Amino acid sequence: MIQKEKIEEILAEFLAQRSDLFLVDVKVSRENDIEIVIEIDKGSLSLDDCVNISRFVESKLDRDEEDFSLTVGSAGLSTPFKVLRQYRKALGSEIELKLKNGGHFKGVLAAASEEGITFVTKVSEKVEGQKKKVIMEVVEEYTFDQIKSAKPVIKFDKYKNR
Repeated sequence: MIQKEKIEEILAEFLAQRSDLFLVDVKVSRENDIEIVIEIDKGSLSLDDCVNISRFVESKLDRDEEDFSLTVGSAGLSTPFKVLRQYRKALGSEIELKLKNGGHFKGVLAAASEEGITFVTKVSEKVEGQKKKVIMEVVEEYTFDQIKSAKPVIKFDKYKNR
């Protein structure tokens, strides 16, 4: 069986030449089905990038020694973040955050560091002396240990193409 660590070493060699790309995940099944998830710092991962990565990995493996299948792609739009660079790529964007304590929020990702994230939500609260509730921004900080999952919020503007 091909080891995940071997694939990660091969990818590290490729990614050393492409600082705009980063590894999100590698999976290797018992049947040597290799799945590589790569992201790019700005924009979307291109088909050419996927092909180049696939060819590079294949050139470093010997099919005569061990047969394998290889899939290279980007993380899906609704896939939870797995690495810090995904959080950093999403700075300023709306994300859906699920906490291990059961909390579930939507808000804007304001900052991301090695320790965790800063998250801004809007809540409506009754303010003394006001008839209507006032929308207020609440800034919260969460460590990665507190986060169960975080993923981008996908919005489709129904009036955009009219």
